Amino acid sequence: IGTSDTQGYKLAVNGTIRAKEVKVESEWADFVFKKDYNLPALEEVEQHIEENGTLPGVPSEKEVKANGVNLAETDVLLLQKIEELTLYIIELKQEIEDLKSQVNN
Repeated sequence: IGTSDTQGYKLAVNGTIRAKEVKVESEWADFVFKKDYNLPALEEVEQHIEENGTLPGVPSEKEVKANGVNLAETDVLLLQKIEELTLYIIELKQEIEDLKSQVNN
């Protein structure tokens, strides 16, 4: 639509798309909550950010500008990061509760 060069895609649009809904089928990120998931230590995440300027596994701004993003992969990745944040918050809450208990004793 709006282009004759589809670059190998079945549908290519040269312009803005408006839709009431877009359904993307993909994997999901609930693997983060499985017992064998290796949640990176916050120190590792901090070091990666300092060295690379992005979260682990997240493409850089340069990569996104050059290649765009796959919506399905990006949704899974963002959910993964949200789920990791949730686990970090749960850990921090437990640490706070432990510290409160120590102070009260």
